[in-house]
Amino acid sequence: MQAVATDFGITEALKALGVNDINNGTSTGANNFSSGEIIESYSPVDGQLIGKVKSTTKEDYEKVITTATEGFKTWRTMPAPQRGEIVRKFNDELRRLKEPLGKLVSYEMGKSYQEGLGEVQEMIDICDFAVGLSRQLHGLTMHSERPGHRMYEQYHPLGVVGIISAFNFPVAVWSWNTALAWVCGDACIWKGSEKTPLTSVACQNIAARVFSENGVPEGISCLITGDYTVGEMMTKDERIPLISATGSTRMGKIVAKEVAGRLGKTLLELGGNNAIIVTPDANIKNTVIGAVFGAVGTCGQRCTSTRRLIIHEDVYDKVKNAIVDAYKQIKIGNPLDENNHVGPLIDKDSVKNYQNALTKVVEEGGNILVEGGVLEGEGYESGCYVKPAIAEAENHFEIVQHETFAPILYIMKYKGDVSNALDLQNGVRQGLSSAIMTNNLREAERFLSVEGSDCGIANVNIGTSGAEIGGAFGGEKETGGGRESGSDAWKVYMRRQTNTINYTTELPLAQGIKFDL
Repeated sequence: MQAVATDFGITEALKALGVNDINNGTSTGANNFSSGEIIESYSPVDGQLIGKVKSTTKEDYEKVITTATEGFKTWRTMPAPQRGEIVRKFNDELRRLKEPLGKLVSYEMGKSYQEGLGEVQEMIDICDFAVGLSRQLHGLTMHSERPGHRMYEQYHPLGVVGIISAFNFPVAVWSWNTALAWVCGDACIWKGSEKTPLTSVACQNIAARVFSENGVPEGISCLITGDYTVGEMMTKDERIPLISATGSTRMGKIVAKEVAGRLGKTLLELGGNNAIIVTPDANIKNTVIGAVFGAVGTCGQRCTSTRRLIIHEDVYDKVKNAIVDAYKQIKIGNPLDENNHVGPLIDKDSVKNYQNALTKVVEEGGNILVEGGVLEGEGYESGCYVKPAIAEAENHFEIVQHETFAPILYIMKYKGDVSNALDLQNGVRQGLSSAIMTNNLREAERFLSVEGSDCGIANVNIGTSGAEIGGAFGGEKETGGGRESGSDAWKVYMRRQTNTINYTTELPLAQGIKFDL
């Protein structure tokens, strides 16, 4: 479990991304200077200071929203395929800078380098999707009940879209929103996490350069930086018709209430408490792979992380022993070292939450199967490295009902029919991702039926973690109900308009109403 305190090319990556000497993270181009308070970004990998940015002031924000509003007026009139061409050029830069951006994601957030590269690949994939979408922003044509009339619907850009993203996916979630919003004709203002400000600056630098080189008006891609008070500037702003917010359920409820109070729209991607059901007909090898990656990937800091493993009593001991044995092979350390599977938690507050959760599950009657703990010594100086833990627990435990953003897996037993497992899986307030491991067709179909999983994502024979951009991503209940990325998620970034055209010399009214003058 030894971490290696080595640069791993991070210095070169910072230079390639233009964030090697950053002192500001505000403005449409991330180059202008702010008078806001300084935010220092320390890597959880080694505790070193990466760089500094300045938070957005009210005066800065007014400049940003004004610039974005003016830029939108021009951007919306550009044909959608031409907007798609700009996104394609942005995508070309992401492909060119995939390695350095992936390294920065890994170093500033703490996820493994391979996961950092995977996150940038998600950006590339959603841009590819958006480019194709730019020629498919279609409405419908309906038959009118009135002779000589044509009726159809079309979609128009909303305006300025506000995006609030979280630290665990510091670049991908922004791109899910902004790539679609851009081709839809919207301008975007992004508040990235104050815990990962340099990745936000790096992305904004790329976008600003591409837009400038292609004559796109300033303001189509904007960045603001700071804590929740900066986000409140957007949520309270009636000039922003849509707020897309990713984060905790607590945060989402605050955003939803504020935006609803001004009759704005929200797209919410909030907490998850995801389970894998393991039936007697499961492939044990695949179950172990899916469960372990789901539980420890990104050090348990994914909204789709596997939190609960619900195992049938007939295979309980077999699966439990296999999972425990697999945990012995996990390597923890510097995430830029590709020999390691798990990097650090984002900060020491997260470490405290992890420790408190392990204490709580024992107090409630749980049994620790794989002991957790904070790692110390050479390579672990940041104090953010922890051991992935496993505990036997009951679904009704308060701590199990709560989402702890850390690598803690709760395992529990079910008896009888798969419906009993579904009751456990659905018996939490969150409804994001779910999975069943089975080779029984009836169980799989029951899991996917209206009586099955109540989550927005339901997988068969794959884990809960990891989603392709082609499908809409999101969940129900306290996960917020939002949908991002693929399918028809683009519609949330546009306003629908129904049009009726009368091409006759008469004016018949609907429903056969007579109104003669």
